[in-house]
Amino acid sequence: MKIHWIKAQAPLRVLALAKHLGVKADFVEIDLKAGGLKSPEYAKLNPNLKAPTLVDGDTVLWESSAIMTYLCIKAGSDMWPASNPAEQVEVLRWLSWNDCHWAPAVGPFYFEHIVKTTFKFGTPDSEALKPKVPELEKYAKVLDAHLAGRDYVACGRLTIADFQLASMARYWQEAEMPFQGFPNIVHWLDGLKKIPAWAEPWPTKH
Repeated sequence: MKIHWIKAQAPLRVLALAKHLGVKADFVEIDLKAGGLKSPEYAKLNPNLKAPTLVDGDTVLWESSAIMTYLCIKAGSDMWPASNPAEQVEVLRWLSWNDCHWAPAVGPFYFEHIVKTTFKFGTPDSEALKPKVPELEKYAKVLDAHLAGRDYVACGRLTIADFQLASMARYWQEAEMPFQGFPNIVHWLDGLKKIPAWAEPWPTKH
């Protein structure tokens, strides 16, 4: 099995899950400076020219939620509840909510402070984020209310939904996401940091 990755939020959650589950794979870091995402060889694997991409024999998968589901099934982990349809619906609800609402709300903050710094795209512009605050707070209220009395997003335990929703939000302090008034979100993010694979998701270089 190979997992192609770059240092970004979607590969992060896949890599953290693989490490958490003890999945044995060849973690292939794509050389962005050399145009690795746009190479003809990579385009055959992922026509979106993005990462991550999983290759396992004849199986080629892109989209992090699909890859995480595949890894859980392969490892027999209930972080994707393969044998429980009702729990599948619950996890899917939060994966969809992330992609449609949460990720677009936190994404601008992540981009300004994390993406720009990581890939040297320029100086973060905090002023540009001020108009984005109401949208983020709108959905933070939803998540914070849901997390009241809960340590995890779905099914009363750690699932791939937690990794999906937290992959950008984990940087809330560095990215100036206004979560100070949302203690349940902060409690949830702090709890995830106690998971070794989540705290340090990136593959170690040998």
